Amino acid sequence: MHASLRKIPPGQEGVEPVPKEKPKVNIGEVIRSYRGQRGLSQGDIERRTGLLRCYLSRVENGHTVPSLETLAKIVEAMEIALADFFPGAETPRDRDTQKMLGELSEDEIRFLSEIKKYSTTLSDGDKRLVLAMIRKMATVIPPPVRKVATRRAAY
Repeated sequence: MHASLRKIPPGQEGVEPVPKEKPKVNIGEVIRSYRGQRGLSQGDIERRTGLLRCYLSRVENGHTVPSLETLAKIVEAMEIALADFFPGAETPRDRDTQKMLGELSEDEIRFLSEIKKYSTTLSDGDKRLVLAMIRKMATVIPPPVRKVATRRAAY
């Protein structure tokens, strides 16, 4: 249809349409990365959200872009913030957290993720108890290494 023949909605005369931009973030790659960091499979996300695995695969491979509502379901299933998907939405606290996480090994991050997964059902008192136990375990002096007795050869 010729541009001059298009119907313009009332009140929109002279207003230029907003050009569609290619997103600066590949949402599928971000989802796959976060999912992998948390040790979750597409099947885990499927069970938590009701979204089909084949749909999640299409999103992760960049063939489909989820709606904001669908993205919210996915991030909730991974227990992360929706803001993590949008660059520039970081607060100073977020930057401090990212810096701290960057200093952790993958094993430490995995360990903390496991703790987070189970800590959601703990009361505040139980959380304090777990932290006290960890502090106690970290300060205990390891037992001395036993020396292996050697046999003397008889001459």
